Amino acid sequence: MAHTFEELVAKHRAADTAHNKVLELRDAYGPPARQGPGGAQSETYETALRAWRDLARDEQTAVSEYARDEGRSRAEVEAEVERAAGWPEA
Repeated sequence: MAHTFEELVAKHRAADTAHNKVLELRDAYGPPARQGPGGAQSETYETALRAWRDLARDEQTAVSEYARDEGRSRAEVEAEVERAAGWPEA
């Protein structure tokens, strides 16, 4: 599947938003090991974690395909996507 650069940026932002949600839940509920098995908090955290992982995986796959199709290095495309998505320079 061909991806546009704008789609890559959107995928990156979605994954970043999902990651921030996971961090918020971890701050609110405490580390997963302290939550104990079951319960609504545990389910909410696990759902958010799976969503983040799925979005991040989809983004990484799309970046790899785009880089291959454009004949560019994956790292170069990834850095460009991060800059376009608003990540500060390291």
